[in-house]
Amino acid sequence: MNRPGFRVHLPSWEGCRDAEQYDEQIREKAVRLVRDHAEDYPTEWAAIKAVSGRLGMNAETLRKWLRQAEVDTGQRPGMTSEASAEIRALKRKNAELERTIEILKAATAYVGDRCQVPVWSSR
Repeated sequence: MNRPGFRVHLPSWEGCRDAEQYDEQIREKAVRLVRDHAEDYPTEWAAIKAVSGRLGMNAETLRKWLRQAEVDTGQRPGMTSEASAEIRALKRKNAELERTIEILKAATAYVGDRCQVPVWSSR
């Protein structure tokens, strides 16, 4: 809360990394390590926890990367990363075009009101 005299202790997020902060090489390495060492662990989750601990990342993040890699290689059904990126790009373009249409509508209405030619009656 932002009230004067009211203090809240929030945990420090320094040192934590968002999934977006990991580059593609780290993602590929982490997924490869889990796949290569999965047989050394009793479950896939144990392998994920071990690899994520060694690399200093959240196990759930690595699990999601692993699932997405399976989708991208066709081992699991779902939307590929490429298709998802294309849809995001198309949505951005669509939003941009909708904004442009709104601007053009407003400009047309403004110009249309200002440029009306008087109609003279022929009496």
